[in-house]
Amino acid sequence: MLKVYNTLTRKLEEFHPIHEKENRVYMFVCGPTVYDSPHVGHARSYVAYDVIAKYLRYKGWSLFYVQNITDIDDKIIRRAQETGKTWKEIAREYEEEYHRAMKRLFVDSVNLYARATEHIPEIIDQIKRLMEKGYAYETEDGVYFDITKFPEYGKLSGQRLEDLMAGARVEVNENKRHPYDFALWKKAKPGEPTWESPWGPGRPGWHIEDTAISERYLGQQYDLHGGGMDLIFPHHECEIAQMEAISGKKPFVRYWLHNGFLEVNGEKMSKSLKNFWTIEDVLKKVRPEALRYFLLSTHYRSPINFSDENLEQAQKAWEGLAKTVRKLKKLAKDGKEGEPREQVVEALEDIRKRWEDAMDDDFNTPKALAVLHDWATLVNREVVESGLKEEAGMALEILEKWDTVLTLFRSILESDGGVSEELVEGLMRIIITVRQKLREQKLYEISDWIRAELGNLGIQLNDRGKETTWEMT
Repeated sequence: MLKVYNTLTRKLEEFHPIHEKENRVYMFVCGPTVYDSPHVGHARSYVAYDVIAKYLRYKGWSLFYVQNITDIDDKIIRRAQETGKTWKEIAREYEEEYHRAMKRLFVDSVNLYARATEHIPEIIDQIKRLMEKGYAYETEDGVYFDITKFPEYGKLSGQRLEDLMAGARVEVNENKRHPYDFALWKKAKPGEPTWESPWGPGRPGWHIEDTAISERYLGQQYDLHGGGMDLIFPHHECEIAQMEAISGKKPFVRYWLHNGFLEVNGEKMSKSLKNFWTIEDVLKKVRPEALRYFLLSTHYRSPINFSDENLEQAQKAWEGLAKTVRKLKKLAKDGKEGEPREQVVEALEDIRKRWEDAMDDDFNTPKALAVLHDWATLVNREVVESGLKEEAGMALEILEKWDTVLTLFRSILESDGGVSEELVEGLMRIIITVRQKLREQKLYEISDWIRAELGNLGIQLNDRGKETTWEMT
């Protein structure tokens, strides 16, 4: 039986979705605000929920997974003003970069990506209903949610409304009735993008976009909501207040999941500390599978320490496993004929069960990876040693099923013996590194020739400052 830790109840609970009889599960995860390059903190979160989604499907659930894209926000507007680009150019540029990064990390479990700006009618409709029910009020600068009208505000984070009110700082916005009232609609300011509304031109607040999107695609109540621990308060607290105020149904979400923070060498990742790593930075050092392995080596609810040493260890661990997978794949094709031995069959079944037990324990990927290494030990000690084709096929079948969840060996498993994606990725890393060194030495004629020749082969290089990415055209 799958058990998940629910932030709302602070308990490990058996998983029983709302539509259990119909075998359906609905899941929403807060997506990125697209104003900058995706970083390893994004990778930490979205790889975790990718595995969670894939394991739910592994268990036989029909899962519909939605992720929003915040494509209008103060940070996006500020970046547009700094660069001279439009807000839409900034949002689309970094959204595309985000999708490229997720593709490279094999994050492909999301059914629907929903942009905030494409759901303005739904947002306006929710605000109207909140006003009609007396939960929201209009001011000179926007429309706000009145938290005093929702006494359970704070139940997700464990904060009491009366404590929030008593401990509130001096009023910053005189238009608001209470400092913790949050914006549903922001009226237009000079130079900012706007949309028409019953309260005049403006743009949506941050929290309302998520409930408007989730209500449209998942309904007023659904099963799983994921995000980083930093979103518990106020973001997810506000989502609960909005949707439960509108619908009168509780709980808005049955299971709240939150992933731990990512730290760099023991410190919080921050541009000011110069320890800020983009996903592209990291993938210049290691394979995407190695980064994915590293991220899964810590439980999703625990903090994870990002360092060159830890990344290198993950790369070595993955390479050792990959070597075993390659040997096994060859043996399953060209091994000796013969009946599989009973002790090997039993050992493989025990390992398969232990792996599922690990994943059933709140998606415990560190335990699942430990079982994977036990599988590799058994394969090398027994299966490779015997050379039996049928044993190899059984062991490979187990790994293939696991990899629909972990997605660590797809490039190897899907290879037909020709040029592998793994080899192409490695060669491109070498070429890009050589070209960067040529540019540093101002040997532009040679570096430009490399770029042109790759272009002739259908490979486009994209230079952004000191960073270079590639894509097939």
